[in-house]
Amino acid sequence: MRLAILGAGDVGRSVADLAGEYGHEVVALADSTNAVIDDDGIDVEGALQRKRSGEPVGVDDPDDVFEGEYDVLVEATPTTLGDAEPGFSHVERALEADRHVVLANKGPVAERYEEVRALEADSEGSVRFEATVGGAIPALSTVEDCMPENVTAVRGVLNGTANFILTRMAAEGLDYEHVLAEAQDLGVAEADPTFDVDGTDAALKFVILANVLSDGGFALEDAEVEGIQNIPGSALNLAAEDGRTIRLIGEATREGVRVGPRLVPENGPLAVTGTRNIIQIETRNAGSLHSSGRGAGGPETATAVLSDVNRLADH
Repeated sequence: MRLAILGAGDVGRSVADLAGEYGHEVVALADSTNAVIDDDGIDVEGALQRKRSGEPVGVDDPDDVFEGEYDVLVEATPTTLGDAEPGFSHVERALEADRHVVLANKGPVAERYEEVRALEADSEGSVRFEATVGGAIPALSTVEDCMPENVTAVRGVLNGTANFILTRMAAEGLDYEHVLAEAQDLGVAEADPTFDVDGTDAALKFVILANVLSDGGFALEDAEVEGIQNIPGSALNLAAEDGRTIRLIGEATREGVRVGPRLVPENGPLAVTGTRNIIQIETRNAGSLHSSGRGAGGPETATAVLSDVNRLADH
């Protein structure tokens, strides 16, 4: 498949770098200001080297990506809330041209799910978005394989930054601000960690899962969300005395989305440590299914993107 990649951050660069290993060709790579486009295949290493050096990835206009000869648009621009722009318009343009779309950007399917599905219904192209939920964890494909109507709920830990902070607070008896500073020094937390620690990032992921279970009907504003900023170290100490710990747990059902700190058994499946994520899928016929792994990172998320591309190629 010929890939046009919008977004040259960690995920977009990793998709470009790994595409050849999966048997695909990159014909365009664009960031917000410039692009490199070649219908015969771009020089990926050259483009990535220019990006690493702080140079433009190419001399083309990003808008020209849509005029090229591509099979799949990989939308890996930063997630935006509300109108989900410019990601939504990128999806719209590709589908109106009967091209496939693979999303790493959560915005379009968290905030405008029904509109995306309506565009897909009128297109020869399809939309896939495994990478929007759990990085390398096959959350959506597992729901798809079980069939959404046979899934009653999905819950789990889907933010590595929050999980790292809670793990360190419990293990070392440290307070939130101390561990947050440590996480920022290690590159685990952003300079502005709000999106992660207030529960927004996890909520977007569970909103997407709820939309898949219900065929739409949810956006971020419909979710009940509480973050971890106000958890005192003493709460984790008290939980440990009772054989439990605290994790930022999300849950998606057909009735709604909830994300917030929850007590879980210290040795239970949801008590993953460090930056690991876990998804727990409750099914009517197969019981509870668990999948755990790295929920973020360039190469990890790129594997989910390229798995979606492979599914499109197979069909």
